[in-house]
Amino acid sequence: MTQADYTVEDFAYEGPRDAAGLPVRVAIFADRASTRAQIHQDLAGAGFRGLDGGEIAVLLDGPIAVLGDVVMVDCPVIDAQRMAALMRLDMRVARSDARLIVATSIEALDEVFAAFDQSQPEILVEPSRAERVVAVGRVLADIGKARVREMTEEDRLALLRLSQQVDAIAQELDRISEGKDSTRQRLSEFKQEWHAADPSVSKLAKPNSGTAALPDPRMVRRMIRARQARAKFFDAELFADPAWDMLLDLTAAHAEHKRVSVTSLCIASGVPATTALRWIKQLVASGVFERIADASDGRRAFIALSERSLHAMARYFAEVETPLMRAA
Repeated sequence: MTQADYTVEDFAYEGPRDAAGLPVRVAIFADRASTRAQIHQDLAGAGFRGLDGGEIAVLLDGPIAVLGDVVMVDCPVIDAQRMAALMRLDMRVARSDARLIVATSIEALDEVFAAFDQSQPEILVEPSRAERVVAVGRVLADIGKARVREMTEEDRLALLRLSQQVDAIAQELDRISEGKDSTRQRLSEFKQEWHAADPSVSKLAKPNSGTAALPDPRMVRRMIRARQARAKFFDAELFADPAWDMLLDLTAAHAEHKRVSVTSLCIASGVPATTALRWIKQLVASGVFERIADASDGRRAFIALSERSLHAMARYFAEVETPLMRAA
């Protein structure tokens, strides 16, 4: 038997239990019955108890009867009805002890992100089967940590670093079993189409006059291009630093009076979208980034630097600026 012959069931173990001694319950919502069955099978192999919640439309009307310790939603396509259903689920989960995992596509990411502003879900972009199971374990570990004490800034960063390592393992398992990594390719394709498809996304009102002075955005963009150029000569993963890449992108965007969608920021991070979303979530929670709802379109939300971060970036550039940088 080769490595490619192994399945999730081959690694079945005695999974985590709830307070009653029963396997942790994961409620599964997806429009396709085959998708729900596949997720149920994978979770069972990892020791979790799956609950078939049905199609996403059932979340729209009446009581949300099926709600486990973890709720997993597969929503690769979004429309007005699904958007309303997700927003209702967001409110319901936020008022419960459940944790939420949402799998979506890169095309639907902005709308899905906008739908969840209360429950702080774990959002996965085109995940593999292994990544779904890993996500359940991650949110359960997060629950346990939160119950013991409040997470410090150091805890958040340590958790993110650990999550990156787990993501890398899951992606490697997926490559062994399927021989492909679709998310990175889809992100590359989306990046080429992004500004041409929706140029209006980049318009933002001018910042307040009291904000800290920032460097010329053209210089920041040159820094970003120089960082990206390293991938032509070295493995890009050697230099993965999503937090800094996103800080630079948001700094330039602020100085350019542009606003940044979550999809655009994921692309700027230089890492897989699921990993980028985890960083965005933690950086919003820690006050480095701000989530800004689009007042004219409830299907969209943007990410910006907080006032504190704007001043910090201004001080950083004042500290490191050299005559060479000014002449660049």
